[in-house]
Amino acid sequence: MKKLMIINGPNLNLLGKREPEIYGSLTFEDFFSQLKAQYPTVSLEYFQSNIEGELIDKLHEVGFSYDGVILNAGAYTHTSIGIGDAIKGITTPVVEVHISNTFSREEFRHQSYISPNAKGVILGFGMASYGLAIQSFL
Repeated sequence: MKKLMIINGPNLNLLGKREPEIYGSLTFEDFFSQLKAQYPTVSLEYFQSNIEGELIDKLHEVGFSYDGVILNAGAYTHTSIGIGDAIKGITTPVVEVHISNTFSREEFRHQSYISPNAKGVILGFGMASYGLAIQSFL
């Protein structure tokens, strides 16, 4: 059984409330329940934090023992050299995920410190981006 960790960064705890025209109306907890039901043969875990250091700590914690990490670092994608370095320092492959197409948004969202160290990048498919990332590990 594959063991995968989904890590969400800042403001993703507001899914279902925040900008529903971009992010939809489903909370991540409700969506996560659906994902677990859709992939019963995968051990899925979920972690969310608005704090950069906690995201780095979680990457360090799971980065040598899990089969994969699905990371939506939110705004830290575009600002955090530390998260990029954490991904470079672990052996577990990481897939960078974004709900929106970051290239259709503000220019500062076009830069990623995650992408150069990620196994792959999936963006713009709404919440389905997470399922596509899971499939990339199967």
